[in-house]
Amino acid sequence: MPEPLLEVSDLRIRFGGFTAVDGLSFSVRPGEVLGVVGESGSGKSVSMLGVLGLIRTPGAEVSGQVVFRGRDLLALKNAEMRAVRGREIAMIFQDPMTALTPVYTIGWQIAEQIRAHEKVSRRAARERAIELLGEVGIPAPEQRVDAYPHEFSGGMRQRAVIAMALSCNPALLIADEPTTALDVTTQAQILDLMRRLRADHGSAVVMITHDMGVVSEIADEVLVMYGGRAVERGSRRQVFHAPRHPYTWGLLDSVPRVRGARARRLPTIPGTPGASGQGCPFADRCAHSFAACAEVPPLTGGSGHLDACWLPEEKRTR
Repeated sequence: MPEPLLEVSDLRIRFGGFTAVDGLSFSVRPGEVLGVVGESGSGKSVSMLGVLGLIRTPGAEVSGQVVFRGRDLLALKNAEMRAVRGREIAMIFQDPMTALTPVYTIGWQIAEQIRAHEKVSRRAARERAIELLGEVGIPAPEQRVDAYPHEFSGGMRQRAVIAMALSCNPALLIADEPTTALDVTTQAQILDLMRRLRADHGSAVVMITHDMGVVSEIADEVLVMYGGRAVERGSRRQVFHAPRHPYTWGLLDSVPRVRGARARRLPTIPGTPGASGQGCPFADRCAHSFAACAEVPPLTGGSGHLDACWLPEEKRTR
């Protein structure tokens, strides 16, 4: 197995008295797609912003280790981190409506990123921007390169953001809800695009989403988060065909079935997302909680399939 490209150890992010990420650890290998899933508020996006050093909130505390290609990103200075962002690690932000500056053309913004990291002329950067727009499926890229964001649809803006993220062929791409608010046809095209780009450039991908269907389509490994913690981690087959944590059961049960009898109502997880404060973060919403859940369970397991739950094996099977 190749050495991890990114290795996160005991990442903790606090905003005053609130802990948003509590001891998160995971790794991503070259060419691997890691799907990070969980409800809104589970700590998915903020953990990746912490990895990239993009948390600027006054009083925020970020600790732990984020080792990328042998360097701890949390120990780098701002100038050193700016050289990594965009060139070696790129991010597709959640909302394409706000990820692009409305007063500059699409092509200018892509070319700006290229020239910030590579010594190329304006002409060469513009030609590269046209090439990228064509790669992501935008028609007539020679004309659309001079269009403004408001002249693009939501799906086309998302493609433009993906083109910008891939402009320097990063080794790691972090995609934060890249298919949110897109129709299913465009969603399928975006997933096909990411598969093709991974095959062409060999980049690793961290896909942040709450859509289990998207994860089942593209991920090699799956990380389930709740309350700022990892509650389950394993291969796609392990997590989808033999899930071990009650929270994962709830997420999978909420996905509509395409076979069998049609349910009158989809099962739901009672309560609202958020850590319970003491013990297992999911205990307040779990139908299987018992006395042992007053303590925080460790993330353990064998064969690469880890979970953080005290429930005995026989009860899980039943």
